[in-house]
Amino acid sequence: MNPAPLNPARSGPPPSDPGPGYATEFAETYDRWFAKPGVSGATVDALTALAGAGPVLELGIGTGRLALPLKARGIDVHGVDGSEGMVRRLRAKPGGADIPVTIGDFAEVPVAGSYTLVFLGGGTFFELPDQATQARCFANAAAHLAPGGLLVLDAHVPEALAAATGPEVVAEGDDHLVLCHRRLDPSTQRYRSHYVIQEDGRTRHLHVEFRYAGHGELDLMAGRAGLRLKERWGDWAGAPFTRDSAYHVSVYERP
Repeated sequence: MNPAPLNPARSGPPPSDPGPGYATEFAETYDRWFAKPGVSGATVDALTALAGAGPVLELGIGTGRLALPLKARGIDVHGVDGSEGMVRRLRAKPGGADIPVTIGDFAEVPVAGSYTLVFLGGGTFFELPDQATQARCFANAAAHLAPGGLLVLDAHVPEALAAATGPEVVAEGDDHLVLCHRRLDPSTQRYRSHYVIQEDGRTRHLHVEFRYAGHGELDLMAGRAGLRLKERWGDWAGAPFTRDSAYHVSVYERP
């Protein structure tokens, strides 16, 4: 069950940059803008309950928003990420240097050993650019799961994304405002999240692109990777997934 030591050097090419300046800009401000305590806390609680004896692997570990609190709960966490900037931020935090991380394309899952849980949070899975790459990620993650191991990811419901109107307030304070506007292209199953940041007397614009998939398509990719759906929730706190859900957390199991 214990994985071999992970290679801290780059392993394979990282995924293409999802937007100009994305990794550099968001590495500096990601936690302040996106690490909402309520959401992160519920996510860590759910992952702790699913982790079993460990070890666990986070694909797209980033700045350690989830990995560090999991480690603080005694869980053996490893990670993969394509952004050296994000991982530097992780390393600078207390305990961050103790988490093994491989720099590389997380679709390839470039690690050794097996895990009781492989997970992706914050919609990270959908930064993978096309169906073939997403299916490859499913297959490679499944190959690193111990029998009975789980693959967990979260996602927007595409229909809810399409119905959403107006910008979303990501973060605000006396000295800053961050707005997000999503533009969908159903012909390619892609959407672009535009971030407009007003801070320090200047305005910046960043964007990130995603390739979305409905839960039925995800189930099909999982099935082809030898996984089966175990649970699906409407959020990380375990709410039921219903016709009104705008979001889901899907838990797949290796038989």
